[in-house]
Amino acid sequence: MAEPHVVHLVPARFGPGGVTGGAERYAEELARAMSRRVRTTLVAFGTEERRDREGTLEIWTLGRTHFVRGEPNNPISRRLVTALRRATIVHCHQQHVVASSAAAAFCRLTGRRVFVTDLGGGGWDVSGYVRTDAWYHGHLHISEYSRRVFGHEREPRAHVILGGVDTVKFAPAPAVPRRPLVLFVGRILPHKGVDDLIRGLPAGVELLVLGSAPHEQYLRDLRALAQGKPVTFRHDADDAALVQAYREALCVVLPSVYRTMYGRTTNVPELLGQTLLEGMACGTPVIGTNVASIPEVIEDGVTGFLVPPNDPAALGQAIIKLRDDPALAARMGAAGQARVERRFTWDAVVDRCVRIYGIEGRDG
Repeated sequence: MAEPHVVHLVPARFGPGGVTGGAERYAEELARAMSRRVRTTLVAFGTEERRDREGTLEIWTLGRTHFVRGEPNNPISRRLVTALRRATIVHCHQQHVVASSAAAAFCRLTGRRVFVTDLGGGGWDVSGYVRTDAWYHGHLHISEYSRRVFGHEREPRAHVILGGVDTVKFAPAPAVPRRPLVLFVGRILPHKGVDDLIRGLPAGVELLVLGSAPHEQYLRDLRALAQGKPVTFRHDADDAALVQAYREALCVVLPSVYRTMYGRTTNVPELLGQTLLEGMACGTPVIGTNVASIPEVIEDGVTGFLVPPNDPAALGQAIIKLRDDPALAARMGAAGQARVERRFTWDAVVDRCVRIYGIEGRDG
């Protein structure tokens, strides 16, 4: 019997030359971890065809890309079928894009097994007119909230695989002193609630906001709110700078909201909360709002605090508790690290995927 070959299909690479979104990072990290257990190729789209290898992971960037209706997150290429012919298992990341629907149809016609993880987003696709859920052998959700919000609570083919953290890269550094620094990491968008965090920032505490800023008006409004406060915005941090910030911070805060400062509603503000996991892996306490998937990540009162959304005062009070009680902060940081190692490693995600795929991987 031929060795299983898993292809992970994602619209774009993560990082330089690609994008910096959590969806692309999730797919790449999962594929990299899986490649240590089973032959794995990451297939993405780009402007030029190229084949790379990073350790045990094969990476194939397809050229001749066409963006459906000009949507940058909805690429397709004639080369897709060529890439998929190598696979026995295809795992699509993003359901509602043309490439995933095409991959699912191809796999069904050719006897390959195909799975999908919906990481939010999408574009024009046949799935907007015809329900394509049954085209996939399984839906692999990154949280219970994701399974619920996509209407798969009673779907036997829907599973929760969670997310992971590279616990070698993201790890505590006891020699690095903590300081009164609050850290937000993520795309700076209105539904992330950074405005509430700035409003609630206690005196004597700094705030570092790390992430890209695709919403120019929101960034301008945040800078206006931050006038006179010790708030720094940084949009170019690499992984080394990110890890250093996690290790120095008093806490990591994810203040996401359903209703933004502009009065608009976001129904799905978080499908997991990856930055909380990264902070916890570094032994840093976390604070998050009680929305979406965040309560699945934070154990309130154990690894950090859950507070109501749109409540700057509650955010400020939680930060003050950690600032004024270093022993509590240390206990919460250690509990968070243990929770990640117990539940949120990439090896654990790979174990769940391989079992659902119905294959056996090599020993890790």
